[in-house]
Amino acid sequence: MKIIHTVHEMQKISLEINSQQRQIGFVPTMGYFHGGHLQLMKEARKENEIVVTSIFVNPLQFGPNEDYEKYPRDVKKDISDAEKAGVDILFVPDAKEMYPNLMKIQMKIKDRTDVLCGRSRPGHFDGVITVLTKLFHIVSPHRAYFGLKDAQQLSVVDALIRDLNFPIKLMGVPTVREEDGLAKSSRNVFLTEKERNEATWLYKALKEGQQLINKGENNPEKIVHRVLDILENNTSGKIDYVELLSYPELKPLSIIDQQVIIAVAVHFEHARLIDNLIVDKDGVDNNLALLE
Repeated sequence: MKIIHTVHEMQKISLEINSQQRQIGFVPTMGYFHGGHLQLMKEARKENEIVVTSIFVNPLQFGPNEDYEKYPRDVKKDISDAEKAGVDILFVPDAKEMYPNLMKIQMKIKDRTDVLCGRSRPGHFDGVITVLTKLFHIVSPHRAYFGLKDAQQLSVVDALIRDLNFPIKLMGVPTVREEDGLAKSSRNVFLTEKERNEATWLYKALKEGQQLINKGENNPEKIVHRVLDILENNTSGKIDYVELLSYPELKPLSIIDQQVIIAVAVHFEHARLIDNLIVDKDGVDNNLALLE
């Protein structure tokens, strides 16, 4: 596995790979790998001749009161894990390499961001699309892999690829979970033992919402109320949101008659956790047909 630190070298290698007509699968990350990250790499390994993974904690997507400096990092372990997952090239630039000068072009996304995490994190997804645009130009992948745990991000990346005509196929990979259902996340390490036990209720609440749809309930308000009630009664964290929206458009609905996302966010003392389920109008998991 090659480890690359500069934009110039990564671009040079990408151009060479593309000139040989070999396909690149790309997994952009902020590091501190867990099972979810590794699953993305394994999926990329199955479908591409070359797998590139990036590690870059992007300062543009952190707000003034967010955890950029505290975001967990362990590059040494990440290198070992990436190699075991079959990654060919690990791109690890620092902030000075990615942003050598003050950005003269500001990217802004105008849709799919005024709900879910985007509502309480103004500017977050502007930072996401900025760094991804740079990474897509640097790596020139054929496919890009993102986890469904951050389904709003997947929706935003879908818009970025479509609107700017990137010749990239977006691949959504189902959420990887612990045995008790908790979605794997780099922030889980910040949970206390009590919070860790309570955190399992995010998935349980979502499954209850799904079951209601499965039984024929098509009123979004009733689904949201039930999920919210479960979280309020079983967790001590502050509930950021419970929402049911169309997917990937992320628009409110008066009736469930299409693919939807049920999404939750709960803020524990030192960790904000998100989770979601994407289902069709009958409540059936639809994780593999998201963005067709």
